[in-house]
Amino acid sequence: MRKPKILIVDDEPFNVDYLEQELEDMDYETIAAVNGLDALDKVRDKSPDLVLLDIMMPVMDGFETLRQLKAKPDWRDIPVLIISALTDMDNVVRGIQLGADDYLPKPFNPTLLGVRINAGLVRKRFRDLEKLHIHSLERELEIGHQIQSGFLPEDLPEVSGWEIGAYFKAAREVAGDFYDVFRLSDGRLGFFLGDVTDKGVGAALFMALYRSLLRAFFDYSSPPGVTELTVDSAELLAQAVTRTNCYVCQTHKHALLTTLFIGVLDSCSGKVYYINAGHNPPQVLRQNGGRCDLQPTGPIVGVLEDLKYTAKVVELGLGESLFIHSDGVEDTQNGTGEFFGQKRLFDLLAVSSNSVTERIERLSTSLVEFMGEAKPFDDITVLVIMRQRSQKVGQPSKPERHRRSAQVP
Repeated sequence: MRKPKILIVDDEPFNVDYLEQELEDMDYETIAAVNGLDALDKVRDKSPDLVLLDIMMPVMDGFETLRQLKAKPDWRDIPVLIISALTDMDNVVRGIQLGADDYLPKPFNPTLLGVRINAGLVRKRFRDLEKLHIHSLERELEIGHQIQSGFLPEDLPEVSGWEIGAYFKAAREVAGDFYDVFRLSDGRLGFFLGDVTDKGVGAALFMALYRSLLRAFFDYSSPPGVTELTVDSAELLAQAVTRTNCYVCQTHKHALLTTLFIGVLDSCSGKVYYINAGHNPPQVLRQNGGRCDLQPTGPIVGVLEDLKYTAKVVELGLGESLFIHSDGVEDTQNGTGEFFGQKRLFDLLAVSSNSVTERIERLSTSLVEFMGEAKPFDDITVLVIMRQRSQKVGQPSKPERHRRSAQVP
């Protein structure tokens, strides 16, 4: 086992010699420095486990040395014991205020010397273990982030006569929001956006569960290779949401709930069949500048096993959009604790946009400017589906092609 290294910083040779002898008898390895500048070089080159620091020294005194030690992230956890006479308590107090862990009075008492050095080394071992644990947790969260990213679409389907875009920004390493857009085998477009009612790792786990169940139940009702419409859109949505809700309630006694807006788009007619399960109302943005919201059609998912969900329908005309978002948009906070709020969102939606990209970029820029230096409060997810202004009636969808979504890690 490696001997702990103690750096002695003192310009008095007698003090250095005495401390070296005592510490070597205690089975410590010693390093010596004659002033603060020399000490910083030794810390950089030798990585000591503890520093014994005199205050009054030439070139650079102990106070400035202590400031520089505590200013560097790699050095600030090295324990520092101030060497000082018992009559010099003002300097001891000042050193403690600057970050020193303890002090060692002159003349040196061998027993007290051993006890205080040992206490300092024990604190360092605990700090090292804490940093190792934090690093391990950060690594696990990074792995979780990478895995969770695979549950979100990297690309969105491209549909003739339509533009689709998304924006996603997690408040933490992992998120509780989720969304997806995908083609069904018969040509219809399925999509959903959900928000698990919590944050952190638990929400991320249930986000993955809800997203996977919804996709699986969609695919179950629209099997691969079947091109004709096998289940009408309203029934398809009802089956997917009802089965997902039933599975979660039966299997998970302490499930996190999710709000959900889920729909099926018929790209030829412009009809959107949808279920709003307790989600904040998406907005239909009309060509004439009007706006209407799609209120909840059923309760939040994951509450009661025997709930039944039914779908409604809305039609998008040329140049009209469906704007779906999680409540993280309105709940974005600035440095004073003020919320972005619904009014700011609706004011932005009232501004005409020629494309989905333009609308999303305007919103994301406004959110970033509003938040400033404040930390993210909640996950933010936006999904926009826009019917282009020029479209031939009955025009069939092109073969499936993809483009990258406006996704922020």
